[in-house]
Amino acid sequence: MKTFDVTIAGDINLDLILYGLPRQMPTERELLAKDFKLTLGGSSGILAHNLALLGSRVGLVGKVGRDEMGVVALDRLQQAGVDLSHCIQAVDGTQTGVTILLHHGSVRHILTYPGTMAELTTEELDVDYLAQAKHFHVSSFFLQKGLQRGLPGLCRNLRDQGMTVSLDTNDDPENLWGDAFTAMLPVIDVLLPNEDEARRMAHRDDLGEAIEWLAERVPIVAVKCGAQGSIVQQGQQRWTIPAAAVTPVDTIGAGDSFDAGFLSRFVQGDSPEACAAKGNLAAAISTLRPGGTEAFRDPELLGRVKQAG
Repeated sequence: MKTFDVTIAGDINLDLILYGLPRQMPTERELLAKDFKLTLGGSSGILAHNLALLGSRVGLVGKVGRDEMGVVALDRLQQAGVDLSHCIQAVDGTQTGVTILLHHGSVRHILTYPGTMAELTTEELDVDYLAQAKHFHVSSFFLQKGLQRGLPGLCRNLRDQGMTVSLDTNDDPENLWGDAFTAMLPVIDVLLPNEDEARRMAHRDDLGEAIEWLAERVPIVAVKCGAQGSIVQQGQQRWTIPAAAVTPVDTIGAGDSFDAGFLSRFVQGDSPEACAAKGNLAAAISTLRPGGTEAFRDPELLGRVKQAG
């Protein structure tokens, strides 16, 4: 019997979200936001938080600074029931990462101080702890510079121990999608990009061709398509799963919430189609509150996701 359903190694930070600012922002002017929200951030942190609240047993290994930001982030995760026994505190003065999101309706500016999220290395990870789960997940691949070099070997090791592995790279700020990324494809079981990332990963303009290219290299590819739902391919079989109908308040963290819904069913052995349907619902519900975790902190909204099976 495994201790966890999912273990995660990755980024923990806070999101500071400001609403109502103009898209074009002149310098040397005081621009007034209409609203502000402080939420748990980091793709790994959002996923771990929401996955735990969906009922999965989750262990998260990340690194935070010796600062108030780290305290707040870990407290939010602990409240959700995430095991943090192997989280690491920086000793060199590096601060917890922070992302400032300037929300402009359908688009946003994203400003990130990576801080400790870029410092975690595979040498700091307790492999025996990570192996106490059915499944291992990695998010924010390109922001976690310290992890990149050792991740292929780590994932290969965990798969050799009978685990499955998933990857959500998020964006590559350099838009290279180079050797570090391609080295991950043979050692993962599930790839979870959005549609733009899928095209750029495969260097294809056509989404269908991009999914085909990725599915030749990864057993399951689940592509997040926002309001159009998701597309999942396993081998030669492809499913298009419609989105759950909601009126979004904020789409921050919707992709990570999709991952939470998908993995909550994947570790139970459900079909890729059923996993994606759960992911679509989790993503849709997440958009009904600001930030990536606030909807899951609302008992009524969380209940809507859990009751869907």
